[in-house]
Amino acid sequence: MAAGKSERLLNLLIMLLVQRHYVSKAKIREILYPDSGFEAFEKMFERDKEELRSLGVPIEVGTLDPLFDDEPGYRISPDDFALPDITLTPDEAAVIGVATKVWQHARLAEATTEAVRKLAAQGHDLDLGALDIVEPRLSADEPSFDVFWEATQERQAVVFDYLKPGDEEPTTRHLQPWGVARYAGRWYVVGLDTDRRAERIFRLSRVQGRARKSGRGGAYEVPPGTDVSEVARRLAPQPSTTRVELLVRRGAGHTLRVGADRVEEGVPGPDTATAWDRLVLERGSLGLADEVLGYGADVLVVSPPALRERVVGRLRAALDDRRTVTS
Repeated sequence: MAAGKSERLLNLLIMLLVQRHYVSKAKIREILYPDSGFEAFEKMFERDKEELRSLGVPIEVGTLDPLFDDEPGYRISPDDFALPDITLTPDEAAVIGVATKVWQHARLAEATTEAVRKLAAQGHDLDLGALDIVEPRLSADEPSFDVFWEATQERQAVVFDYLKPGDEEPTTRHLQPWGVARYAGRWYVVGLDTDRRAERIFRLSRVQGRARKSGRGGAYEVPPGTDVSEVARRLAPQPSTTRVELLVRRGAGHTLRVGADRVEEGVPGPDTATAWDRLVLERGSLGLADEVLGYGADVLVVSPPALRERVVGRLRAALDDRRTVTS
């Protein structure tokens, strides 16, 4: 099933990234493909390797023992996998932002933990700091995210109540989801509205109550050539942007930096523990609030005041919730 493939690819990425030395194919099969026969494993492993490479993941092949020409081993060098200093368009920066958000999605976070747990249990020498490269800071915290994510992978219809802007009461919608995308700081599900027989997008924060999967899996196919992100950009309301000024701790906030219009290094910050940089961006403040919160004390909002107030309000609410739990 596709969801299993997603978790398997993530596990393979994690396994090869945290290894300090080459890991054998036999060990990879033992940990990640335990239920596959030899031939099935060979085909699956080759496909998974090529898929990761097609995504730009530099998988190295080398010998396990430099003194002997034995079986090959595999690893991912954190230095090669880390992003260089590059300039991205706002749309390209948004794609990277989606990757970091989805990484922290509950299902994939479980897969990450499982891969590391198995390796640690077998006494492998791991470099867990290598995982900092991708900065898994943000989560998809929409209550309905799980249902739409799973239904997308399983090709299963979803039924949900949706409140359109301006409506007083929600209406029941039936959707064959093609994918989930983040655009202008909001999560959208894209798919075929079977009541209207047309492609539609729905903002997940407007889903009322509990979305539920309906019917059997594999019930439909996504139209060939569908670009879910493109559909979201085309059908979603055009976002409003504002000038945002942030103070970012040196060495932090990589996804913010690549999307910044200007970076001023070595400016005064809220503390003197490390150096600080000033970032100026043109962004929608709603999505940026979530991103800033993910960096904790490494990012401070200077302006606009509305964004600063939103971040402070979210932090106070989280603190109140924690006090309620511990009291």
